[in-house]
Amino acid sequence: MRALTGLLALLLAGCGSGGPVPGSATTGPPAGSAPEPHAALAGRAAAAQDRIAVSFYALVTPDHPEERTVMVVRDPEGGWRVDIPGGALGGTADVAMVGIGDRRYQCTLAEPPGSSPGAEGRPRSVAGGESQCVDVDPLPAAADPRVHHVFTDWLDVLTDRSAAVAVSQVPPLDGSAAGDCFSVEPSAASLLAPLDAGIYCFQPDGTLSGAELTLGTLRLVGTDAAAPPAVELPGPVVARAPLPTASPTASPTRSPTPSASPTAEPG
Repeated sequence: MRALTGLLALLLAGCGSGGPVPGSATTGPPAGSAPEPHAALAGRAAAAQDRIAVSFYALVTPDHPEERTVMVVRDPEGGWRVDIPGGALGGTADVAMVGIGDRRYQCTLAEPPGSSPGAEGRPRSVAGGESQCVDVDPLPAAADPRVHHVFTDWLDVLTDRSAAVAVSQVPPLDGSAAGDCFSVEPSAASLLAPLDAGIYCFQPDGTLSGAELTLGTLRLVGTDAAAPPAVELPGPVVARAPLPTASPTASPTRSPTPSASPTAEPG
């Protein structure tokens, strides 16, 4: 009888040590695993961070429907420069956003000698004929042209598989160069969106081939693998406020002076 009791105890212990109970937490996917589109996007964005080249993009924004050409430079030391025609003063001033080391600068771009003001590909002078730069760490929101984020800090978000964004693969954008496109939507729970929602398209080597975002659309129009050995500021650093993106406030209309008033005719 004692032997039978011992055998029954062993059988009961064996039943309790079986596989996981159906529906338990251990039957789901590993915690923190990323969906395949998110992993693919992270890989392309990581390649973009390592890419050394000069690229040119056609930019169209809601407040500036005319197509502009943006130049993007990344050097071997991690420096970058993004030239944005019409990036300040309501589209009347051209600026470059530059990152060197741990510093960020907004630079006004002066007209090259003999150029026509505002001509295609030519910057407009807003600094008395001289390019000037100001340190913008931190960059005020009122002076942020936002385009450069696509090629700099937003890549950090795209490479982070734990970022609060939803990613899905979508068909290529019309008119964009070859590449895989991903729809990126920040989580509704995020109080401050880490990047613009929209579609980001990358080639396998990390080249951004196109984007359709809240700020506007970007379309790759050319590349040059011969990047400079180091990004340099286009002008000296000066002590002043950065240029705002909005147009300057118009001066109030003056009242007519007495001398400008009609003279009464004698009766």
